[in-house]
Amino acid sequence: MPRDQSVPAAKQLEYDAPKALPSPDMVRQNQPLSSRWKWAAIIGGALLIILAAWGIISRTVEEHRLQKQTDDQAIPTVNVVQAKKSPDSEELVLPGNVQANYEAAVYARTSGYVKQWYTDIGTPVKAGQLLADIDTPEVDDQLRQAQADLGTAQANSVLADSTAKRWKALLATDSVSKQETDERVGDAQAKTAMVASAKANVARLQQLEGFKHVVAPFDGVVTARETDIGALINAGSGQGPELFRVADKTKLRIYIQVPQNYASVFTSGGVVQLVFAEHPGRTFEARMARTAQALDPSSRTLLVQLEADNSKGELLPGGLSEVHIKTPAGNPSVRLPASALLFRAEGLRVATVENDHAKLHPVTIGRDFGKEVEILTGIEAGQTVILDPPDSIIDDEQVRIAKNDDQNGGKPTDKQNGGADAGGQRSTGGKN
Repeated sequence: MPRDQSVPAAKQLEYDAPKALPSPDMVRQNQPLSSRWKWAAIIGGALLIILAAWGIISRTVEEHRLQKQTDDQAIPTVNVVQAKKSPDSEELVLPGNVQANYEAAVYARTSGYVKQWYTDIGTPVKAGQLLADIDTPEVDDQLRQAQADLGTAQANSVLADSTAKRWKALLATDSVSKQETDERVGDAQAKTAMVASAKANVARLQQLEGFKHVVAPFDGVVTARETDIGALINAGSGQGPELFRVADKTKLRIYIQVPQNYASVFTSGGVVQLVFAEHPGRTFEARMARTAQALDPSSRTLLVQLEADNSKGELLPGGLSEVHIKTPAGNPSVRLPASALLFRAEGLRVATVENDHAKLHPVTIGRDFGKEVEILTGIEAGQTVILDPPDSIIDDEQVRIAKNDDQNGGKPTDKQNGGADAGGQRSTGGKN
């Protein structure tokens, strides 16, 4: 083969053989410096964009979270209770003042000094039994003087009568004038009247002498002795301390003040139960004897008198008792805690919860039991009523019902339970 043709063939083989790739170091060495700065700027810009986007997104999320939290806190959280139906029958509990059937303060009817007393507190006595003796020296002297005056008046009357008779005899013979005879007769009549007056004075002082003996006015027991031997006694009631106090406690009288709402329930002959603190776990019967038939204008209550047998002497007068009275239910109504009431200028309102919104209802109140009130109109049994509603609550305002865990550590409060019966009112026989 000619030489000039072999050279192109060798070059062709050189061109067709694969060329080895340059190493990275060679590439970096050969890469221009501006290109590396370009890639660094691109990566840094991407990082800045990512950081900015993350900050914007996180801030937006936090704003939405705070907005939601603010909106949630703006919704008032309320405690609620279910309105309960009034019971079918009720037990009214009222305080009663216990008094003895008869009780009297014994005063002296004459003045003097206590000579001796014979009975002390707790002593049973009979009517007319001697309680004390009073020494009355002044009354004794007055009685003696009155008796002497009576003797003088009687002597003068005898003389006047005889003189009048003689003058009448002389008048028959015209020995004396008619005028003089009438004067003697009138004088005799005046002396007779003076005798009667002196007798009355003696009788009065004799009665005062009888008052030296202080006696019991009726059968009973001495509950107080306010005197002692040698004490000065002034006659009459209210002029000094009472000497004794006697009470007949075989039967007791109990007085109660009944509110106007229950006045029509009380009739004579009804039976009630009495509870005394000194007899825990026991009840005593009493009968309604009479009523005042009129309300006290100052308290708007009816005075009722009860009578209880105390022949065994177990009960003591002067104390306080609880009087338990069964009363029938009135008109259909519901009961709510008093804290559920809203006092508005337009009238009383009660707030309920319907579909997470507050609804204000005008109501009519019946009886007030203290912690609870009777609602006659406006609320039905079973409705969800808000307890302690805020003063600013309005109709159709969104509210949130508090969970039990948020109320008193998870334990329902008295208000959630509808409140305890108060004001001496208890209920029996009804369904809430």
